[in-house]
Amino acid sequence: MTNNTINKIRLVQGNEACALGAIKAGATFYSGYPITPSTEVAEHIANKFPRIGRHFIQMEDEIASIGAAIGASTVGHKAFTATSGPGFSLMQELIGYAAIAEIPVVIINVMRAGPSTGLPTMPAAGDVQQARWGTHGDHSIIAISPNSVMETYYETINAFNLAEQYRTPVLLMMDEKVGHLRERFEEDEANEPVIMYRPAPKEGEKFVPYANVECGVPHILPLGKGERYHITGLTHGETGFYTAQPKAVSKFVGRLSDKIELNVDKIAKIEENYTDDAEVLVLSYGSSARSAHEAVKTLREQGHKVGMVRLITLWPFHDAKIAALCEGKKAVIVPEMNLGQMAREVQRVAKGVPVLPMCRVDGDLMTPDEIIAKVKEVL
Repeated sequence: MTNNTINKIRLVQGNEACALGAIKAGATFYSGYPITPSTEVAEHIANKFPRIGRHFIQMEDEIASIGAAIGASTVGHKAFTATSGPGFSLMQELIGYAAIAEIPVVIINVMRAGPSTGLPTMPAAGDVQQARWGTHGDHSIIAISPNSVMETYYETINAFNLAEQYRTPVLLMMDEKVGHLRERFEEDEANEPVIMYRPAPKEGEKFVPYANVECGVPHILPLGKGERYHITGLTHGETGFYTAQPKAVSKFVGRLSDKIELNVDKIAKIEENYTDDAEVLVLSYGSSARSAHEAVKTLREQGHKVGMVRLITLWPFHDAKIAALCEGKKAVIVPEMNLGQMAREVQRVAKGVPVLPMCRVDGDLMTPDEIIAKVKEVL
């Protein structure tokens, strides 16, 4: 190993890896308000952005933070903010605004135990359903749940790519343990990540800001860059102006959903281990999946036919893929740090296969031994 290689290997915290991923993705604007356990994201960005000619601003609260990020995105910035549970709740109305106005923005939510102030320094995954349904009305959303420092780095890049590609808010749902975990950090130079930018019209092409295009994602231009167009939180037609005409509204709201749900094969990432011959499946995500992976590995070494599925993408939920993985199993066990929020989704598609939630909400991590004991109850 050369000295040059050694110099590229560091011990990095999850929240720092998130900041580094945002920088790599080309983010140029951050607005946020400090909140445990996400504050290190803002600290690293506050340190780095001014040095490289990018923009950091501390806002007065979380509503202002996401509002500023949305505004920055409309003029062409790759913009993001970071928060935790209470701040994430405050952001919901404007997440819905970004969804209906099709404004790319990334929201980092480093989840902590709740409800309300809860346990600010303890991990949880209690915001999973809020991520999907937190803002009012029918909408689709993209939410990602990394479970390691390096994955946080690469999935932050992916979050920006998806926001740009689909003109939508994207949520990166870490938990406190992943955010504060320190692990080896080393970029894979052989697999340089692709950096994507929002779809722009070709030169001479007529610009229709909310066109009902076949791919579901219309072109976008920054405000002030040669075209005037209307942005609103009201239901609108292709020009961006309000409409209450039923067919136009139905087509518009349907497109907002379809551009994500019909691309679930391209968006959703699901990691599988030992699923080919598995009689029992363990399905998990986030830091709980680290314990689940160790448990499944131990059970396999003991000769038990147990498989592991890890959701890297929480939303959109890949109904068909999860249903196929559950088919024919004795049981599916879902360890998660809430009262069974993702287990409900698995139950919805499992077609009669027993789905056993394994819940923890006391701020402590689930251990591999606890998961092993649960699996052995059904073997």
